[in-house]
Formats: sequence, structure tokens, C-alpha cells
Amino acid sequence: MSDTTVFSYKNSGVDIDASNVLISRLKGIAKKTRRPEVIGELGSFAALCSLPKKYRDPILVSSTDGVGTKLRLAMQLQSYDTIGIDLVAMCVNDLIVLGAEPVFFLDYYAVSKLNIDIASRIMTGVAQGCLESGCSLVGGETAEMPGMYRGEDCDLAGFSLGIVEKEGIIDGYKVRDGDVLVALGSSGLHSNGYSLVRQLVEHTKISIDTSVLNGQLLAEILLTPTRIYVKSILTLIEQINVHAIVHVTGGGLLDNLPRVLPVNVQAVIEASSWDWPPIFCWIQQSSYMNPFEMYRTFNCGVGMVIIIDPSSLDQVLHMMSNAGELAWKIGFIKSSSSSDRVVIHT
Repeated sequence: MSDTTVFSYKNSGVDIDASNVLISRLKGIAKKTRRPEVIGELGSFAALCSLPKKYRDPILVSSTDGVGTKLRLAMQLQSYDTIGIDLVAMCVNDLIVLGAEPVFFLDYYAVSKLNIDIASRIMTGVAQGCLESGCSLVGGETAEMPGMYRGEDCDLAGFSLGIVEKEGIIDGYKVRDGDVLVALGSSGLHSNGYSLVRQLVEHTKISIDTSVLNGQLLAEILLTPTRIYVKSILTLIEQINVHAIVHVTGGGLLDNLPRVLPVNVQAVIEASSWDWPPIFCWIQQSSYMNPFEMYRTFNCGVGMVIIIDPSSLDQVLHMMSNAGELAWKIGFIKSSSSSDRVVIHT
């Protein structure tokens, strides 16, 4: 008896029709983020974008990132509305530290079986992140891969391109002895350290969707989207000579500050200048981590560090406050030949 099994792409687990429905929905979402430089519509084989005319000597700046295992937490809680904001934030915040204005964003979304509702919720968050950072969502890739992923497992990655005037690149070469460090407050964990947090939640057997911290559900705190600093910092660098900017991501203050420091200087952080947000206190108390490991794993309430001449301090604090940022002097730069690039005074 012959085998009469009928094969089709849909029977193998890939539904092209569902993908087309999603693209149709995304066109309306992406349209809200459109910049005048974007040419063509969503759904082409590639995205076209001209250079903004205001730049005389434009330098292209690119960044790519994901959201780590924060995505696993979102899947566990079936809470997908803000994870797209995280995806954009992790990319565009890396652009702005070089002084680059984000121009467009692309996403990569991979699943076992496409759920149009979940995908739409994620992409709506991506569009919101693009609106907050002033860049266009110009396209991306939705990959349906049964056998690679199981159930509702998915993966996210983002790519962003920005532009900076060549003479306006911020790369740390201006940093010198006597500079001051200004911190911009984070919105929480942002998108780093979640593998440890998830391990901690499992070890303590705490129910994150019912447990409350300072009057707020722990789940809501853990899924608070990464803060996007683009518009605040773009306004700042138009008026202030900024020597360096640090995006405090994986590695915390201890690993990220040295990335912008020239040789023979050291960053001194005054730990008494701020109080950790409650989520970081909870993590330390529950995990018994020492402060060094906390500062090297989490942002501990500091999302960005701006390095400036001390004469600009009051103006920077005033401007950041007006922009809605929590800002404070967190430390200073001093000459040093020590191998310890960052010192935290408790």
C-alpha cells in the first residue's frame, strides 16, 4: 500500500497566511514611527532610508542587542506588552552614548508557531520604543521554526542604526582629572541580570505574580521596561560639552565605566550619593550577594552615567530634571595609575 501523506508547508508547522496577516497589522503600527527619511513601505525585501540632510559629515553608528532572559519571564507571565520597549531601549541607549541620533530600527522575532496576538503585542511595544527614541520601525524578520522552538517559546533581537556628526562623536577621549560623574536613574533592572533573578525566584519559591514589594507586584517591577534616555541626552549634548556617556548594562558600573576611560584616570563612585531602589535591596537580601557582585551584575538604580566638566554640573542637573530624569552627582574622575579603573566609596 502506497503512502498517500500530503505534504505542505502549513502541515509542517509554518503558516505563511498567518505571517501575512501579521505583516498587514504591523504596517499600521510601523506607520506611526515613520521618519521623513524612510523610503517605501513595510513589507519590502529590504528597507530604504536616506541620510538626514542636517548632517554635514555624518557617521553611521550601529547597535544590536536582545533582552536576555527577561523574555523568559515575560513568557512565563504571558505579559508581552512592554518587552518590545526593552528591545529598542537596549539598542538605542547604546547609540546615544556615542552622541548618535537613532534613525531606524529592525527586529528579529523567532517562534515555533506564530501567534498573531502575541506577536502584535510585542511589536506594539517595539513601536512604542521607537516613538520614545524618535526612530522609525522599518522592518525586520518573523521566523516560524517548529523543531527549533517549542510551545510558545520565542526569541527577540534588535538592530538599530544612528547618525552622528563626525566632530560630535562622544568617545571618552576628553575625560580628564577633575571631571564629575552625573547619574541618571534607571527604571529598575532594565534588561540585565535576569538569569540570576530567575534562579533566585526559583530558590526562594516566591510567587512573583502575587508577592508584593513596596505596594507593587513583584512581577510588575521585574517587567518594568528599560528606560530610554535618547531624547533627554540629545537635548543635553546640543548645549553641553559632554566628555563621555556610559550605558550601565551587563557588568554594571564596575565593568561599563572603564569602557570610556582613558589611561591613567580612575572613576570614583560615592555609594552614599543615592539609595538603591527596593528591587535591588530585595535581591541582595535574598541572595546574600556582596555589594561588589551587586555593582558588577546590576545597574543598582543607575541607568546612565554622564561625564562632564564640573563647571557644567548645575546646568546638567537642571536640564535633566526638566527632561524628567532623576539625576545626581555620583562621583568624579581623578588621575591614577592603579589597575582598579573604578573605585566605589561606601
